[in-house]
Amino acid sequence: MLELGAPAPDFALPDVTSGKTVSLSEATREKGVLVMFICSHCPFVVHINAALGQLGRDYANQPVGIVAICSNDPVSHPKDAPENLRKQVAEQGFTFPYLVDETQEVAKAYRAACTPDLYLFDANKKLVYRGQFDSSRPGNDVPVTGKDLRAALDALIAGKPISDQQTASIGCNIKWRPGNEPAYSG
Repeated sequence: MLELGAPAPDFALPDVTSGKTVSLSEATREKGVLVMFICSHCPFVVHINAALGQLGRDYANQPVGIVAICSNDPVSHPKDAPENLRKQVAEQGFTFPYLVDETQEVAKAYRAACTPDLYLFDANKKLVYRGQFDSSRPGNDVPVTGKDLRAALDALIAGKPISDQQTASIGCNIKWRPGNEPAYSG
């Protein structure tokens, strides 16, 4: 897991809907950027999909950029192939770029381990939050609100401190291409 205060690893990846390459600098706004590692098939992401779409719409005009990245191997997990990610964008109304990390190097640089894995960086591209969306999980009957991530976003926008007491995300492991697994995967 990246340590709080760590710099955001740079990236330049293609967006599944526009085909345009989006860089970290282009995704970052005045107050910072939220980088989300998600996918189309993981039950934990499917569980919060609608709320991710709502989050994008709610923060579209805020001074924090949002970008999603799929690093899963589409050969072993075809539901995470670009055409299915485009369906996810359309079905959920995602308003943020959804990028494909074909080489999986960006996931490695972020030390992403699961989907969803969420990283919030401040205006200086320093990590201020790397935790869960909220405490809802498939089957636990806790409503999906995005409470934890929204609290971090709202604090960042307001210039208030973000607690370093953060609950790590839980989800499906990144689906690494055979032989591409990072040393930190478990």
